[in-house]
Amino acid sequence: MKTVLITGCSSGYGLETARHFHAQGWNVIATMRNPRESVLPSSERLRVIALDVTKPDSIAAAIAAIGPLDVLVNNAGIGVVGAFEATPMATTRDVFETNTFGVIAMTQAVVPQFRARRSGVVVNVTSSTTLAPMPLAAVYTASKMAIEGFTGSLALELAFFNVRAKLVEPGYAPTTRFAVNGGARMSGLIPDAYVPFAEPIFAAFTRPAAVTTEAHVADAVWRAAHDESGQLRFPAGPAAVALARG
Repeated sequence: MKTVLITGCSSGYGLETARHFHAQGWNVIATMRNPRESVLPSSERLRVIALDVTKPDSIAAAIAAIGPLDVLVNNAGIGVVGAFEATPMATTRDVFETNTFGVIAMTQAVVPQFRARRSGVVVNVTSSTTLAPMPLAAVYTASKMAIEGFTGSLALELAFFNVRAKLVEPGYAPTTRFAVNGGARMSGLIPDAYVPFAEPIFAAFTRPAAVTTEAHVADAVWRAAHDESGQLRFPAGPAAVALARG
């Protein structure tokens, strides 16, 4: 029976992905900054543990506690939408700490066991903002684009050890807690000068042509974890698939 560790499982993509792998018979390690076992089924094949991907001690403690893994899903992330000019550098660093450095740190913690066993998969969840430019998302896109480059290069060197690295690129998903969780972080990031530019963009968010669901992402992660074809990128949701096709 295989084991997957998924970061950021308290809601959204991570929660649905944990449910999906569990339903398929896997052992699931669902991690959260603040564990809430009630959001997932009670099962001997499912463990909820505390993990903050921005803290090395937290990563080390989690890896020591869980034993061998077959798949790592780096899903934990935070969002920010706003004018770049108004985004404090402290906010930019916070976003990179989770979305970029947290992913890199988790991967580095798990790769040694994958390399030693010559088996394993790293799945990094980024965003469709990496597929086409999106206004008011410069910092967020930068944090995710870094992981796109990181994963592409990593895949080449890990392939020597029969270890795979994959990307899942979700489209716009209004049912997640992206806006709620980032509300305080995004407050004040649309200065008066940017209001005429931002208003039609935010209005368009309320009537998207296509949306991504949590189930779309869980399915893409599942396919990425099992893929042996050499495919690197797995867009998730109809909008992301369309963008990936160009």
